[in-house]
Amino acid sequence: MLDAALKAQLKAYLENIRQPVELVASLDDGPKSKELLELLNEIAEASDKVAVVTGGDDARKPSFAITRPGTDVSVRFAGIPLGHEFTSLVLTLLWVGGHPPKVEPEVIEQVKALDGDFQFETYFSLSCQNCPDVVQALNLMSVLNPRIRAVSIDGALFQDEVEARKVMAVPTVLLNGEPFAQGRMSLEQILAKLDTGAQARAAEKIKAKDAFDVLVVGGGPAGAAAAIYAARKGIRTGLAAERFGGQVLDTMAIENFISVPHTEGPKLAAGLEQHVKDYEVDVMNLQKAVKLVPASQPGGLITVELENGAALKSRTVILATGARWRQMNVPGEDEYRNKGVAYCPHCDGPLFKGKRVAVIGGGNSGVEAAIDLAGIVAHVTLIEFDSQLRADAVLQRKLASLPNVRIVTSALTTEVRGDGQKVTGLVYKDRNSDEVHNVDLEGIFVQIGLVPNTEWLKDSVALSPRGEIETDHRGQTSLPGVFAAGDATTTPYKQIVIAMGEGSKAALSAFDYLIRQPVPEAEQAAA
Repeated sequence: MLDAALKAQLKAYLENIRQPVELVASLDDGPKSKELLELLNEIAEASDKVAVVTGGDDARKPSFAITRPGTDVSVRFAGIPLGHEFTSLVLTLLWVGGHPPKVEPEVIEQVKALDGDFQFETYFSLSCQNCPDVVQALNLMSVLNPRIRAVSIDGALFQDEVEARKVMAVPTVLLNGEPFAQGRMSLEQILAKLDTGAQARAAEKIKAKDAFDVLVVGGGPAGAAAAIYAARKGIRTGLAAERFGGQVLDTMAIENFISVPHTEGPKLAAGLEQHVKDYEVDVMNLQKAVKLVPASQPGGLITVELENGAALKSRTVILATGARWRQMNVPGEDEYRNKGVAYCPHCDGPLFKGKRVAVIGGGNSGVEAAIDLAGIVAHVTLIEFDSQLRADAVLQRKLASLPNVRIVTSALTTEVRGDGQKVTGLVYKDRNSDEVHNVDLEGIFVQIGLVPNTEWLKDSVALSPRGEIETDHRGQTSLPGVFAAGDATTTPYKQIVIAMGEGSKAALSAFDYLIRQPVPEAEQAAA
């Protein structure tokens, strides 16, 4: 199952196991059970502290529990956790084996203090880059708190179960048999849903913070670069983000980041976060900004109000709130989101194996999605509003070579159809003839670009007709002391490398602004 290089890496990692671990397998006579047993034996060969036990009686086969003998510590995988979940498997082995997690001590104590019995079931796919964060968070919680149990289930392998529970997007998490969450979530986000007092405690901490010299709003590439460049100037720097990493977390392959031939979004996001933490930056994650209040006098303090009721003050602010997937805004889209309407083909594609799907959008993202899905599903209909596809020529040639793909141009999607529980088709209008067409299918993947996260700024800074923050060549907005960078701005070409450069520029501009501003009289008097 594992090549020589991966076995060597695994052996090195498992040297960190401190206590014995048992892999208790529940198997049947099928080929997947044989594959799982082979994988478990290879893991056991890599460490003398790991043993394989067959004869498990779990209803899901193949599956296995990672246990610490003599304790009630137990975490289960249903399926064969390779692909993106191999890291989850290795980390869970280490945690069950007593290796300490890289988590803040207060977060660990918060998990241990949770009161209640929690049985989590997480459906994932091996190609989903969003799933490991959820799987790892819940597995760690299960190791830390004996009243928490976690099982991670490969939806592609247990398709009957997926269909019975109407799981049409991953990751999907059930808690005690009831829907709990869908999509990427960090450990802190999960805790916030379980620990109802966490938000109020976070708000109180934020209220007690002193004013910053530079406050960055947003934790994507632009925000991370801005925070690093500001902190390197030795000034008091804060960063508030709804989710650190931003849109990069939803990006599968990155092949145009200069000097790095290939990486993946979550890996790059983790590197950004660690780089920011290497400096004296006050990072406030899971914080959504809702209002920007200008300074009352030149050079005074700007206020950013947060959704939890707290507020942050700073002499300068850098807006790097990024963008999100654009929606079709047609009847049925909201109703059937995660019930057949999806936005991540890498994550949710395996759930539509052997089915008919559509991809909306003929740019690079849409054509890449159609190519990937064509290898999984029965048929792909690609629908493009324009009279021709806009993707790179090499992608168009690849798409045209696939026998199970139909390309429809000059088409306007007007409706998502469903039976009340899941998608059953879509309706589009031919823009040349006005003829209306119905397409029967089970899944719709929307890939029509991005929309900036700037709704909360419409009364404070100048925005373009597209909702982008208007900036000059220095990153300055229409509001003195407020700068902006990245996909939320009018800067053309929404690329990671450009966002990083713009974030760095905004930080340097903010520093230049600060050193040229006199200290307001009110602050002089207070000093």
